Amino acid sequence: MPLTRRQLLGSGAAVAAVATLGGWTLWSGRGQSPLLLSARNDAAGKHYAVGYFLDGQRAFATPVAERCHDICRHPLLPLALFVGRRPSRESYLVDLRDGTLLQTLRSQPDRHFYGHGVFHHRGQWLYTTENDTAEPGRGVLGRYRLENGKQLIHDGEVSTHGVGPHQLAWLPDGESLVIGNGGIRTEGGRREEMNLDAMAPSLVIMDRHGERLSKETLPQQQNSIRHLAVASDGTVITGQQYHGPAWDSVPLLAIKRPGQPYQPFPVSNRQLAMMKQYTASIAIHSEKRLVAVTAPRGNRFFIWDLDSAATVVDVPMADCAGVGAVPEGFAVTSGQGKCRFFKCQAGGTDSEWLDLPAAWWDNHMVIG
Repeated sequence: MPLTRRQLLGSGAAVAAVATLGGWTLWSGRGQSPLLLSARNDAAGKHYAVGYFLDGQRAFATPVAERCHDICRHPLLPLALFVGRRPSRESYLVDLRDGTLLQTLRSQPDRHFYGHGVFHHRGQWLYTTENDTAEPGRGVLGRYRLENGKQLIHDGEVSTHGVGPHQLAWLPDGESLVIGNGGIRTEGGRREEMNLDAMAPSLVIMDRHGERLSKETLPQQQNSIRHLAVASDGTVITGQQYHGPAWDSVPLLAIKRPGQPYQPFPVSNRQLAMMKQYTASIAIHSEKRLVAVTAPRGNRFFIWDLDSAATVVDVPMADCAGVGAVPEGFAVTSGQGKCRFFKCQAGGTDSEWLDLPAAWWDNHMVIG
């Protein structure tokens, strides 16, 4: 699709802004361990947007008014949006060099955030999953324009073609989005599920302008499609949260390979039972062809081979929360315990505890 003059100007401004930010590229790759971005509370229950190097050094801890969930990392600038946890009406744009809060982004009237968003690869546009509270359950994709490298301006919305949209991610073309519509209707500022007997979860692929390209479902109506990750070849893994009877055995992971139907990802019944009907964060390591999943209610962390579904790691980990891919494997945070690093090699997997603050981490992280 050809770029409009406005898009070209926006892209040029973003590149110019990178040039003016001097040491960012050097700072972010200065020989330190990777930068972990996440939301975290403290012992008093106060909320923070935080950045820590995996060697334990703190980059920043910015106080914010509402609890955050996922993080949208800008592709060109030292910026990230810490997205408010459902049903928050605030998200926070933070300068990653020093943690300065640049903007409190407030949702539009009759809208609230669902905790997830993504920046377009050119950097000018941000997209967030939101709830239309005037028509409860109708999922929308909010569109925001980045101006002057420090201000997000609402610039319209499109339907997500489903109910209760949660996580979204780009497919490799950089123009198509995959969205997990959780299928659960909530109203106003509440988290109470209003339609468990009539849920409508779906996996939707659409272009960023709103045109639906595909829509697929799983057989179990109460199997809410929530979180997802995309490999470099376009393979999508989703994680589910089941709202039916506790004794049911349902697929809590599913896969959509390019050109193939959306279907369950094969894990053992024993592993499904340990998940306690709930998955949280998902990360794919494309180079190593591995997928990692946290199951905090079951206090269990897993890694599987993305192609064969062979189990690589299956270990207990108290309230494991966010997981992110780093060059040698995966880093995992915890809501109640210590953070951990899993080094994945051809000969096997080793793990070690990270020198990061223990506990109170939210369910997602981004490695910057």
